[in-house]
Amino acid sequence: MSAIEVAGLVKRYGDFEAVRGVDLTIEEGEVFALLGPNGAGKTTTVEIMEGHRHATAGTVSVLGHDPAKAERSFKDRIGIVLQEGSVEDELTVREAINIHGGAYSRRRNTDELVEIVGLETKANARVGTLSGGQKRRLELAMGIVGEPDLIFLDEPTTGFDPSARREAWSAIDNLRALGKTILLTTHYMDEAQNLSDRVAVMADGRIVAAGTPESIGGREHATTRISFRRPGDVSMPFAARVEGDMVVVEAAAPTVDVHRITSWALEQGLELEELSVSRPSLEDIYLALTEDQ
Repeated sequence: MSAIEVAGLVKRYGDFEAVRGVDLTIEEGEVFALLGPNGAGKTTTVEIMEGHRHATAGTVSVLGHDPAKAERSFKDRIGIVLQEGSVEDELTVREAINIHGGAYSRRRNTDELVEIVGLETKANARVGTLSGGQKRRLELAMGIVGEPDLIFLDEPTTGFDPSARREAWSAIDNLRALGKTILLTTHYMDEAQNLSDRVAVMADGRIVAAGTPESIGGREHATTRISFRRPGDVSMPFAARVEGDMVVVEAAAPTVDVHRITSWALEQGLELEELSVSRPSLEDIYLALTEDQ
């Protein structure tokens, strides 16, 4: 069963069309990343799913509900973690969770939540003493205190240092293990790559590509890039181009081409400095898909 089904979604503000016929399906239990540059329409799309905005046209079903009706039974089943959280610094971690949990008709045990997000040693610490990564973990706990089936995560690690980002990723993986459906928006391609089962890219109000991080935009069929520093003014018996002082070979059969290149280098007594073999990254595909916007 699908957690979210969107068909022909349109949102207009006067003459401006922010969302232009979006179709999207998110399955129960998956982590889905919605990517796109600023102004692509992804925030508007997510806010319609959350019930904070009304669609101009199209249909939206979230956990079997029309979010525009803002029914209590719907709100009880979703959790929202905003990019900019706001928790009183003087509260303890446990107090913040308890207060937030009071808004829900059902709720998870506070000690269990503290364990899920990895804040056991900080349960009685004041919020103002927490690191950025620890605060994000607390916000995740508050987002799931009502036992939601679906969690909206908006830019969960913006501004984090690498250590704090890894902490947040660990907490999100714990939510995945609980069987929660997660809709994630992020500008970090490595985050989408590491956390998501599937991704979709929005540009200019439309979904321009969707698939797994490995396959989106035909990534799995893209040629492999073999590059190395040009070893002097020598003739190369294979098709290549020169970019500055680097030689680049676009390889459809990378194993064969790497063997051919290294065999040639050994025969010539050459050391191929900075030799690398790489496929287009998710970021490369994303930039290609959104370059016009």
